[in-house]
Amino acid sequence: MDATNDSVVSEFVLVGLSNSWKMHLFLFWFFSVFYMGIILGNLFIVFTVIIDSHLHTPVYFLLVNLSLLDLGLSSTTVPKTIFNLSTNCNIISYPKCMIQIFFIHVTGGGEMVLLTAMAYDRYTAICKPLHYLTIMSPKMCVSFVVAAWIVGIIHAVSQFVFVINLPFCGPNEVDSFYCDFPRVMKLACVDTYKLEFVIIANSGFISMATFFSLIISYIFILVTVWKRSSGDLSKAFVTLSAHITVVILFFTPCMFLYMWPFPTTSLDKCLFIVDFAITPLLNPAIYTLRNKDMRVAMRRLGKWIVGPSGIS
Repeated sequence: MDATNDSVVSEFVLVGLSNSWKMHLFLFWFFSVFYMGIILGNLFIVFTVIIDSHLHTPVYFLLVNLSLLDLGLSSTTVPKTIFNLSTNCNIISYPKCMIQIFFIHVTGGGEMVLLTAMAYDRYTAICKPLHYLTIMSPKMCVSFVVAAWIVGIIHAVSQFVFVINLPFCGPNEVDSFYCDFPRVMKLACVDTYKLEFVIIANSGFISMATFFSLIISYIFILVTVWKRSSGDLSKAFVTLSAHITVVILFFTPCMFLYMWPFPTTSLDKCLFIVDFAITPLLNPAIYTLRNKDMRVAMRRLGKWIVGPSGIS
């Protein structure tokens, strides 16, 4: 028996997404290809921003940290999922399950803060352009990143302390492809009804409040631009559309799962594929292919690689 949690369960079985062999094969290649794209795409953004001095601005500093958080969030679940699909071994030990839960919420909570910081950056750039560099100073940008990690850790610990002490003495099948609070709590040998409210208050309401705050802030920015430009919203909408897309993709699964801590359908499992595999891959595509500065930087980087005469 584990002395720290009075549990006779030493490992969990991840049920996964499907029992079909053909679906297993499809999911293996799906996750493998997407994860490779996530690694290459996000590291490419980090490398490009670091090496190109033209991109040493607040928005790209925040973008680099978003890429690192995306890579971290995806790495909490996708490699294990690929391994399970390739070996048909769906077992995860109790300590690894708890570690997975912890880092999912550290990186997820941090990403919420960073998306808020990026919304504030766009608000300042569009609505207060003359004061942009003063407001979004290097100190402010670093503060946003530090705050993202601190909030992420607090967010994870505030729920983790309840789950780590739960007794698990019977069923050990987690009805998902990864460990998370709602699914694991269902397996506890005690009534976890009160802990549902902890999940709702912490993850559910935070996700929903942050999502609607971000959407309202983007609407406010668009209205401000509309008033100043006599109804021409095209430039502002192009600038903000990438941010709005990322926000919707990231927060929709969070709100769906954590506002209903004990789901009765498997839809939440499929939705979280978006957060772990699709959104981290779309972010590099959205912020590079639809961003003029990044496209120019990519061309400069390409010329530097082909003919290493330096980036001017």
